[in-house]
Amino acid sequence: MPRVSVVLLVSSGAAWESRALTALNEHSGTVLLRRCVDVADLLAAARTGQADAAVVATDLPGLDQGAVDDLVQHGVRVVGVAADPELTRPRAGRIGITTVLAADRAGELADLVARLPADATQPASSYDDRSLPDAPESAPARAGGPAGRVLTVWGAGGAPGRTTVASCLAGELARRGLTTLLVDADPHGGAVAQQLGILDEVSGLLAAARLVGAGTLDERFTTAQRRLSDHLRVLTGLPRPDRWVELRPGTLTAIVDRARRDGQVVLDTGFSLEPDLGELTGRPERNGLTREAVEVADELVLVGSADPVGLARLARALTEVHELVPDPRVRIVVNRMRPTLGWREGDVVAMLAGFGDHLGVHFLPDDQAAVDRALVAGRLLVETGDGALTRAIAGVLDAIASVVA
Repeated sequence: MPRVSVVLLVSSGAAWESRALTALNEHSGTVLLRRCVDVADLLAAARTGQADAAVVATDLPGLDQGAVDDLVQHGVRVVGVAADPELTRPRAGRIGITTVLAADRAGELADLVARLPADATQPASSYDDRSLPDAPESAPARAGGPAGRVLTVWGAGGAPGRTTVASCLAGELARRGLTTLLVDADPHGGAVAQQLGILDEVSGLLAAARLVGAGTLDERFTTAQRRLSDHLRVLTGLPRPDRWVELRPGTLTAIVDRARRDGQVVLDTGFSLEPDLGELTGRPERNGLTREAVEVADELVLVGSADPVGLARLARALTEVHELVPDPRVRIVVNRMRPTLGWREGDVVAMLAGFGDHLGVHFLPDDQAAVDRALVAGRLLVETGDGALTRAIAGVLDAIASVVA
């Protein structure tokens, strides 16, 4: 016996709705379960588990990636209807709608729905591909060169200096004439904006996340960024730690993929890679944002303090990274190195050698006076003059040969 598809419809009174209703009601392979009034009504109906497909207007207010993901998660296959499918195709694909039909062909909706594959993530490729284009390909790298590199700065708890190192690396990249975006991706509440004296009530990270959900990141990404110089921009972090729940899995990856088309990307992250209860509760995982930042890195800058507690945490962190990412490119930065600790750099290198492969160990001097001057002024370290710490940061960047101009 042929399968019958149970359908939800929401069009907000579009002109094509009457033809769609007639087609769905008359076709033997479809049953119209509900005409929904808006996206919230659609999602509520989908969560009952009775529907197999949803027919939606692609310009429906509130229809974003989160809504489409919710439908797919409940096994509901999504068909979009648009006045101009070719014009709608990029945004529809970015929010997860892989099947789009022209509004003037709404009478064919029932036949299309009946042919949808069982997998809610797949397009109806067997249908007339004039109206059902494939999902859009990833956008190409910026004109004039390859995609930029992604440096993720991570380190265990205890304030080893992740944000300071991340901002210093971004500032040095910009000083060398490389277009750079510094992203505050700390799910526990970042400090990049405060450190650089940025007074901004709007979180750049959350603004970019909303653009991802709406499928408009490509066109409007620069509106979420703060410009600090000709070559340096910042995506500010969470204004309050409790707002991490607004960042869906995959959002940071989408932001990074878009950002690297414009230049270099430096990610400042949280301290923990430990899984939490997100999988059980259905909510995003708080530490998932940090794991995502580590996973998208072309090179991971692992920061630890030079004192005994900091080095012990650094060694455990190196082990954690190798458990999370196969063959990670890890560069270790030992921060606040000072002669009063009583050991040589060679001793630290030898100690870390047994905890996992890495690209090298770099040492940053304990130049608290320089850090304080930059912090109080709300400026980058490279803007406050040449010093031992600035030269050491430049040395780290020199070692990352593929990033240097």
